[in-house]
Amino acid sequence: MRTSVLLFPSRISRFTSSNMATSASAVLSKTVKKQFLDLPQGDKVQAMYIWIDGSGEGLRCKTRTLNSEPKTIDGLPEWNFDGSSTHQSEGSNSDMYLIPVAMFRDPFRQDPNKLVLCEVFKYNRKPAETNLRHICCKVMSMSEVADKQPWFGMEQEYTLLGTDGHPFGWPSNGFPGPQGPYYCGVGADKAYGRDIVEAHYRACLYAGVDICGTNAEVMPAQWEFQVGPTEGINMGDHLWAARFILHRVCEDFGVIVSFDPKPITGNWNGAGCHTNFSTNDMRAEGGLKAIEDAIERLSKRHTYHIRTYDPNGGLDNARRLTGHHETSSIHEFSAGVANRGASIRIPRAVGQEKKGYFEDRRPSANCDPYAVTESLVRTCLLKEEGDAPTVYSK
Repeated sequence: MRTSVLLFPSRISRFTSSNMATSASAVLSKTVKKQFLDLPQGDKVQAMYIWIDGSGEGLRCKTRTLNSEPKTIDGLPEWNFDGSSTHQSEGSNSDMYLIPVAMFRDPFRQDPNKLVLCEVFKYNRKPAETNLRHICCKVMSMSEVADKQPWFGMEQEYTLLGTDGHPFGWPSNGFPGPQGPYYCGVGADKAYGRDIVEAHYRACLYAGVDICGTNAEVMPAQWEFQVGPTEGINMGDHLWAARFILHRVCEDFGVIVSFDPKPITGNWNGAGCHTNFSTNDMRAEGGLKAIEDAIERLSKRHTYHIRTYDPNGGLDNARRLTGHHETSSIHEFSAGVANRGASIRIPRAVGQEKKGYFEDRRPSANCDPYAVTESLVRTCLLKEEGDAPTVYSK
């Protein structure tokens, strides 16, 4: 062992992180916990209700007991919570409503228990400010949209951090080697946190999330998973469910997942949520024309899309979309075939086959997928123009 240190001192200093900060709960015995989770629960079912909090990024959850296993969303009761503790109401009028909208198998408690994604409504039954699903669902249900069968696939990048906010696996007082060997890398000196990635992937498959792949990303401790192709409102539902599952997996491992679009300043890649989009016209023979028409419409609405592609109106993405590190400039719209430095990328195979889909590379890692998918539909299918969305009657 002493010989190895003498022979490879740079490798040891670059990849040793003996002071990695993990959460206190990570040291609790999972074996003891399993003894209790293995106990029979009779006919009762635990349903974990999940919702987006007042930040538009954070997720909250709580659990209730049901007398039998629900088979559909209609079998799930409404619930409520204290909105003053989630930045969604004042303490003097704090009750908020949880309305179940999507249900998944629970990979943590396992069958017959459920994860229940909910919309949040205020005391007056109006959608909470961060309930972007409500209007997105209405837009996706319009015949002009549904008839086109909009498919989405979102590539969710994220960064693993210690509880001190330092990237997982990075040296405590330094940096790993420069970017290059980490993208889709293999080996202990290239892939930081694969156990978490594998656990998340299998948990999503168990839950019924439409996860379709995963890979290590360009920056060490940065990873990506992909969800889709998924139609309409289901895209947002499945991505939020996948995010929740990732948070919970990381909780068990004692680390933190960050969706910040630029978690580390300097010569390191940011994190996005590249969004692939197609309609039945684009997927049909000669569909490249429909793709080009959509891109032309997007080029005239760049400001509107930048505002909807992160939860802070473009301020988060301004740190990421610099024109460097495989991004376009936030100030300019661009498009090209196989160009990862463009706003919109047409995959090489799509250009050759003259049909398929395009990739919008602008959404940030912390975007709300309901806002992203809705804005694409508004511009490309409803043919809206200008910097403000059209308000449609009920």
